[in-house]
Amino acid sequence: MTREDKLNVIEDLTAQLADSPSIYLADISGLNADATSALRKACFKADIRLAVVKNTLLAKAMEASEKDFGELPEVLKGSTSLMFSETGNAPAKLIKAFRKKAEKPLLKGAYIAEAIYIGDDQLDALVSIKSKEEMIGEVIGLLQSPAKNVISGLKSGGGKIAGILKTLSER
Repeated sequence: MTREDKLNVIEDLTAQLADSPSIYLADISGLNADATSALRKACFKADIRLAVVKNTLLAKAMEASEKDFGELPEVLKGSTSLMFSETGNAPAKLIKAFRKKAEKPLLKGAYIAEAIYIGDDQLDALVSIKSKEEMIGEVIGLLQSPAKNVISGLKSGGGKIAGILKTLSER
């Protein structure tokens, strides 16, 4: 790889790091060709971009990026795969589901909305993160609940008043 090629790769990686709100670093070394192909297919179905990169080039791209990746460059040892996603918990769910069949991929670290997670022990915490759409749905549900209670109270109250007036008019 020539120096110019390396600079182009670093520029591309820097742009991808800037564009993605969720970035996962995983170790998929040791997976055979069938398992790697199955992982790539699962990533494609879940709208996750998977890329295998050289650690030195990724470290330089992280340095060039405007984002603060904190301790993530320190985990760049051995084989590293990048997972880019719009949804914060999608790669974590995919890794957890894939691990039911194989012992890898292992989570090295993640960058989600300016929060940094280091180590495979953080996988359960990452799975439980709610996506933007899930949070919006919960907020809308909470906002609708009081309005529904008021409307149902008014409807039932109107029926009671009408019943009382009807009873009084019959007497």
